[in-house]
Amino acid sequence: MKVIQYTPEKLQTALVSNSQYLTKVYSKYTKEEKRLLEEGFHAGQPGSLFQLITVHSDSDWILAHPEEPEDFEAFYRKPYRKTPNESQSTIYIQTIGSFGEVAAQTDRYVEWLRDYCQAFFYGLSVKLLPAVAMSETKCSFRVNSNSYNLQILTGDLLQFLKKRKPKDAFCIVGITMIDLYPKDSWNFVFGQASLTEGMGVFSFARYDDNFYKRSYAGRLKKHLQPRQEDYSVFDGYYTPPITSTLLLRSCKTMTHEIGHMFGISHCQWLSCVMQGSNHLDESDRRPLDFCPICLRKLQFAIGFNIAERYKALLHWMDEDQTQTSVKASASHTAPHFTKPTEAFHASKLWVCRCLEILEKDQE
Repeated sequence: MKVIQYTPEKLQTALVSNSQYLTKVYSKYTKEEKRLLEEGFHAGQPGSLFQLITVHSDSDWILAHPEEPEDFEAFYRKPYRKTPNESQSTIYIQTIGSFGEVAAQTDRYVEWLRDYCQAFFYGLSVKLLPAVAMSETKCSFRVNSNSYNLQILTGDLLQFLKKRKPKDAFCIVGITMIDLYPKDSWNFVFGQASLTEGMGVFSFARYDDNFYKRSYAGRLKKHLQPRQEDYSVFDGYYTPPITSTLLLRSCKTMTHEIGHMFGISHCQWLSCVMQGSNHLDESDRRPLDFCPICLRKLQFAIGFNIAERYKALLHWMDEDQTQTSVKASASHTAPHFTKPTEAFHASKLWVCRCLEILEKDQE
């Protein structure tokens, strides 16, 4: 196992910059906000709020995909970086295919994801587009020759999303419980995006704990080779049960991929939700939120109050489990589903620690 560690001086430059202008911008943070952000300089020390990146094998992203670490100044100077504005400030989520056997529970799951993104990208509006069946996308698909599960071609999905992208969209992201592949020579891909056009698509299929087992319920008969125009193969196709772990992994993936839409590259500074991942174990090691350097990037792009953002995230983890975010669609006879937030416990404690720092001198 290898630990990636930068000096406090290097991390300070990455966060604040040597640019006189960007240093002046940084000076506008409150002393409490600076105290939080500068906690990153002590990463890895006992009781530290932020942790160092650990590389467990050569297959981990950071070794398999060498990249130049992106500091705040490099992010600021990116020529193609997109920033929300008055006419394009909404994040749209498009669900593709089935998300569960119980429609009401599926609706709640998607609402939970929407509400989480609303808190995470605090200050922007996050809206759900009407769900679409696979047959509506007209996308190419195949049966994976190794795992014998259905897969959709990501390029086709991106073209489908491009046609459905509203004019006021900052970005549109497609989510599905069906596995993905980017081209015939690839086994699979967790997701794919077009950052310049503000579009992305990703799958939660491999976040099922049983996906890599031979007993996985999504495996098809080996000799089944459906015709491209026969989308009936997706009718009743297996979707993973909605568990606390699946919800946690889904929230991580959504916020990571949407983070890229703001021009934030994979993080190589500290343990961060923006770290790349090649496999599930690596993804699970990532925290649920940003390191200080990536937090400053997002805060600069959106302009939110850092403490208010953390309060919104804490509210999402704490809110009444029987309430729905779309009350107009609820009926007195509709079943209630408890939001499974058990897997978020460590993240909740971490957010509380952040708020303690931000509100220490305000009591």
